[in-house]
Amino acid sequence: MNQKPLVLKILDIVSVLLLLAAAHLAIFVAPTEKVMGNVQRVFYFHVGTAWVALIGFVVTAGLSVIYLVTKNLKWDRIQVAAIEVSVVFFLITIILGSIWARPAWNTWWTWDPRLTTAAITELIYIAYFMLRQGIDDPNKRARFGAVYALIGGLSAPITFFAIRLFRTIHPVVVAGSNAEAEGSFSMTGDMLQALFFALFAFTIVFIDLLWNRIRLGNVQDQVEELKLKATW
Repeated sequence: MNQKPLVLKILDIVSVLLLLAAAHLAIFVAPTEKVMGNVQRVFYFHVGTAWVALIGFVVTAGLSVIYLVTKNLKWDRIQVAAIEVSVVFFLITIILGSIWARPAWNTWWTWDPRLTTAAITELIYIAYFMLRQGIDDPNKRARFGAVYALIGGLSAPITFFAIRLFRTIHPVVVAGSNAEAEGSFSMTGDMLQALFFALFAFTIVFIDLLWNRIRLGNVQDQVEELKLKATW
Protein backbone atom coordinates (compact mmCIF):
# COMPACT_ATOMS: atom_id res chain seq x y z
CA MET A 1 0.00 0.00 0.00
CA ASN A 2 1.21 3.46 -0.87
CA GLN A 3 2.16 5.74 2.00
CA LYS A 4 -0.88 7.38 3.55
CA PRO A 5 -1.32 10.97 2.30
CA LEU A 6 -0.63 13.71 4.81
CA VAL A 7 -4.15 15.10 4.35
CA LEU A 8 -5.63 11.73 5.30
CA LYS A 9 -3.39 11.50 8.36
CA ILE A 10 -4.62 14.92 9.46
CA LEU A 11 -8.20 13.88 8.74
CA ASP A 12 -7.74 10.79 10.95
CA ILE A 13 -6.73 13.01 13.87
CA VAL A 14 -9.46 15.58 13.21
CA SER A 15 -12.08 12.81 13.09
CA VAL A 16 -11.07 11.51 16.51
CA LEU A 17 -11.08 15.01 17.98
CA LEU A 18 -14.50 15.81 16.52
CA LEU A 19 -15.90 12.54 17.84
CA LEU A 20 -14.60 13.34 21.31
CA ALA A 21 -16.04 16.86 21.09
CA ALA A 22 -19.42 15.44 20.01
CA ALA A 23 -19.37 13.08 22.97
CA HIS A 24 -18.52 15.98 25.30
CA LEU A 25 -21.45 18.03 24.03
CA ALA A 26 -23.84 15.09 24.30
CA ILE A 27 -22.77 14.08 27.81
CA PHE A 28 -21.77 17.30 29.54
CA VAL A 29 -23.30 20.24 27.64
CA ALA A 30 -26.75 19.08 26.52
CA PRO A 31 -29.21 19.14 29.44
CA THR A 32 -30.65 15.97 30.93
CA GLU A 33 -34.07 15.22 29.43
CA LYS A 34 -36.62 15.46 32.25
CA VAL A 35 -38.59 12.28 31.39
CA MET A 36 -36.06 9.80 30.00
CA GLY A 37 -33.02 11.03 31.88
CA ASN A 38 -29.46 10.33 30.77
CA VAL A 39 -30.38 7.53 28.34
CA GLN A 40 -31.71 10.23 26.00
CA ARG A 41 -28.09 11.25 25.38
CA VAL A 42 -27.84 8.23 23.09
CA PHE A 43 -30.06 10.22 20.73
CA TYR A 44 -27.21 12.41 19.43
CA PHE A 45 -25.07 9.50 18.26
CA HIS A 46 -28.14 7.53 17.17
CA VAL A 47 -29.16 10.30 14.77
CA GLY A 48 -25.58 11.04 13.74
CA THR A 49 -24.83 7.48 12.68
CA ALA A 50 -28.22 7.14 10.96
CA TRP A 51 -27.58 10.34 9.03
CA VAL A 52 -24.28 9.24 7.48
CA ALA A 53 -25.48 5.68 6.87
CA LEU A 54 -28.62 6.66 4.97
CA ILE A 55 -26.78 9.36 3.01
CA GLY A 56 -24.13 6.75 2.19
CA PHE A 57 -26.75 4.33 0.85
CA VAL A 58 -28.25 7.03 -1.37
CA VAL A 59 -24.81 8.04 -2.65
CA THR A 60 -24.01 4.43 -3.58
CA ALA A 61 -27.11 4.39 -5.79
CA GLY A 62 -25.62 7.34 -7.65
CA LEU A 63 -22.28 5.55 -7.89
CA SER A 64 -24.14 2.62 -9.47
CA VAL A 65 -25.32 4.86 -12.28
CA ILE A 66 -21.83 6.26 -12.80
CA TYR A 67 -20.33 2.75 -13.01
CA LEU A 68 -23.00 1.45 -15.39
CA VAL A 69 -22.32 4.39 -17.69
CA THR A 70 -18.51 4.43 -17.53
CA LYS A 71 -17.76 0.73 -16.78
CA ASN A 72 -14.79 2.02 -14.77
CA LEU A 73 -14.03 -0.32 -11.84
CA LYS A 74 -12.82 2.66 -9.82
CA TRP A 75 -16.45 3.55 -9.15
CA ASP A 76 -17.18 -0.01 -8.08
CA ARG A 77 -14.39 0.19 -5.49
CA ILE A 78 -15.79 3.43 -4.14
CA GLN A 79 -19.27 1.95 -4.01
CA VAL A 80 -18.13 -1.11 -2.09
CA ALA A 81 -16.27 1.09 0.38
CA ALA A 82 -19.26 3.39 0.87
CA ILE A 83 -21.68 0.52 1.43
CA GLU A 84 -19.34 -1.23 3.85
CA VAL A 85 -18.88 1.89 5.98
CA SER A 86 -22.61 2.68 5.81
CA VAL A 87 -23.58 -0.84 6.89
CA VAL A 88 -21.38 -0.52 9.99
CA PHE A 89 -22.81 2.88 10.88
CA PHE A 90 -26.38 1.69 10.37
CA LEU A 91 -25.78 -1.33 12.59
CA ILE A 92 -24.57 1.08 15.27
CA THR A 93 -27.74 3.13 14.69
CA ILE A 94 -29.95 0.10 15.30
CA ILE A 95 -28.02 -0.91 18.44
CA LEU A 96 -28.16 2.61 19.88
CA GLY A 97 -31.85 2.80 19.03
CA SER A 98 -32.48 -0.39 20.98
CA ILE A 99 -30.62 1.03 23.99
CA TRP A 100 -32.79 4.14 23.81
CA ALA A 101 -35.97 2.10 23.25
CA ARG A 102 -35.58 -0.05 26.36
CA PRO A 103 -36.51 2.67 28.89
CA ALA A 104 -38.71 4.64 26.46
CA TRP A 105 -40.82 1.72 25.15
CA ASN A 106 -40.06 -0.88 27.81
CA THR A 107 -38.66 -3.22 25.15
CA TRP A 108 -35.42 -3.58 23.19
CA TRP A 109 -37.25 -4.05 19.91
CA THR A 110 -40.72 -3.75 18.40
CA TRP A 111 -41.86 -4.18 14.81
CA ASP A 112 -42.65 -0.51 14.41
CA PRO A 113 -42.58 0.76 10.77
CA ARG A 114 -39.32 2.68 11.31
CA LEU A 115 -37.57 -0.24 13.04
CA THR A 116 -38.87 -2.74 10.51
CA THR A 117 -37.74 -0.72 7.48
CA ALA A 118 -34.38 -0.09 9.16
CA ALA A 119 -33.84 -3.82 9.71
CA ILE A 120 -34.81 -4.56 6.10
CA THR A 121 -32.41 -1.90 4.81
CA GLU A 122 -29.54 -3.35 6.84
CA LEU A 123 -30.27 -6.87 5.58
CA ILE A 124 -30.51 -5.66 1.97
CA TYR A 125 -26.97 -4.30 2.11
CA ILE A 126 -25.58 -7.29 3.98
CA ALA A 127 -26.99 -9.40 1.13
CA TYR A 128 -25.13 -7.11 -1.29
CA PHE A 129 -21.83 -8.51 -0.04
CA MET A 130 -23.17 -12.07 -0.21
CA LEU A 131 -24.07 -11.46 -3.86
CA ARG A 132 -20.60 -10.17 -4.66
CA GLN A 133 -18.91 -13.11 -2.94
CA GLY A 134 -20.64 -15.51 -5.34
CA ILE A 135 -19.24 -13.87 -8.50
CA ASP A 136 -15.60 -14.29 -9.51
CA ASP A 137 -15.39 -12.12 -12.62
CA PRO A 138 -14.62 -8.52 -11.50
CA ASN A 139 -16.63 -6.81 -14.26
CA LYS A 140 -19.64 -9.07 -13.87
CA ARG A 141 -19.44 -8.68 -10.09
CA ALA A 142 -19.34 -4.90 -10.41
CA ARG A 143 -22.25 -4.86 -12.85
CA PHE A 144 -24.50 -7.05 -10.71
CA GLY A 145 -23.47 -5.11 -7.60
CA ALA A 146 -24.28 -1.79 -9.24
CA VAL A 147 -27.76 -2.89 -10.30
CA TYR A 148 -28.44 -4.35 -6.86
CA ALA A 149 -27.23 -1.20 -5.05
CA LEU A 150 -29.28 1.00 -7.39
CA ILE A 151 -32.47 -0.86 -6.52
CA GLY A 152 -31.47 -1.23 -2.86
CA GLY A 153 -30.99 2.52 -2.64
CA LEU A 154 -34.77 2.91 -2.62
CA SER A 155 -34.85 1.43 0.89
CA ALA A 156 -32.96 4.40 2.40
CA PRO A 157 -35.57 7.12 1.71
CA ILE A 158 -38.36 4.69 2.65
CA THR A 159 -36.67 4.14 6.02
CA PHE A 160 -36.23 7.88 6.53
CA PHE A 161 -39.83 8.79 5.69
CA ALA A 162 -41.41 5.79 7.48
CA ILE A 163 -42.14 7.81 10.62
CA ARG A 164 -43.82 10.49 8.50
CA LEU A 165 -45.82 8.14 6.28
CA PHE A 166 -47.08 5.53 8.74
CA ARG A 167 -48.63 5.33 12.19
CA THR A 168 -45.61 4.82 14.41
CA ILE A 169 -44.47 5.10 18.00
CA HIS A 170 -41.05 6.28 16.87
CA PRO A 171 -40.69 10.00 17.68
CA VAL A 172 -40.14 12.67 15.05
CA VAL A 173 -37.99 14.97 17.15
CA VAL A 174 -36.83 17.26 14.34
CA ALA A 175 -39.27 18.98 11.95
CA GLY A 176 -42.43 17.23 13.01
CA SER A 177 -44.29 15.29 15.65
CA ASN A 178 -46.83 12.52 15.96
CA ALA A 179 -49.33 12.12 18.75
CA GLU A 180 -48.72 8.39 19.18
CA ALA A 181 -44.95 8.66 19.49
CA GLU A 182 -43.44 7.31 22.69
CA GLY A 183 -40.14 8.86 23.73
CA SER A 184 -40.60 12.15 21.96
CA PHE A 185 -39.21 15.31 23.56
CA SER A 186 -38.76 19.01 22.88
CA MET A 187 -35.25 20.18 22.08
CA THR A 188 -33.54 23.09 23.81
CA GLY A 189 -30.84 25.24 22.23
CA ASP A 190 -28.06 23.18 23.83
CA MET A 191 -29.66 19.98 22.56
CA LEU A 192 -29.80 21.36 19.03
CA GLN A 193 -26.16 22.42 19.30
CA ALA A 194 -25.14 18.91 20.35
CA LEU A 195 -27.26 17.34 17.60
CA PHE A 196 -25.97 19.44 14.71
CA PHE A 197 -22.38 19.12 15.89
CA ALA A 198 -22.84 15.33 16.03
CA LEU A 199 -24.16 15.37 12.46
CA PHE A 200 -21.10 17.35 11.36
CA ALA A 201 -18.68 15.16 13.32
CA PHE A 202 -20.05 11.90 11.96
CA THR A 203 -20.00 13.29 8.43
CA ILE A 204 -16.26 13.95 8.76
CA VAL A 205 -15.70 10.54 10.39
CA PHE A 206 -17.59 8.91 7.52
CA ILE A 207 -15.43 10.66 4.92
CA ASP A 208 -12.28 9.64 6.78
CA LEU A 209 -13.30 5.98 7.05
CA LEU A 210 -14.45 5.96 3.43
CA TRP A 211 -11.12 7.29 2.20
CA ASN A 212 -9.23 4.69 4.23
CA ARG A 213 -11.52 1.92 2.98
CA ILE A 214 -11.07 2.99 -0.66
CA ARG A 215 -7.29 2.76 -0.23
CA LEU A 216 -7.71 -0.73 1.19
CA GLY A 217 -9.95 -1.64 -1.74
CA ASN A 218 -7.27 -0.53 -4.19
CA VAL A 219 -4.81 -2.92 -2.54
CA GLN A 220 -7.35 -5.75 -2.60
CA ASP A 221 -7.87 -5.24 -6.33
CA GLN A 222 -4.12 -5.31 -6.93
CA VAL A 223 -3.86 -8.59 -5.02
CA GLU A 224 -6.77 -10.02 -7.04
CA GLU A 225 -5.07 -9.04 -10.30
CA LEU A 226 -1.85 -10.77 -9.19
CA LYS A 227 -3.79 -13.92 -8.33
CA LEU A 228 -5.46 -13.93 -11.74
CA LYS A 229 -2.07 -13.52 -13.48
CA ALA A 230 -0.65 -16.36 -11.40
CA THR A 231 -3.36 -18.73 -12.63
CA TRP A 232 -2.71 -18.01 -16.31
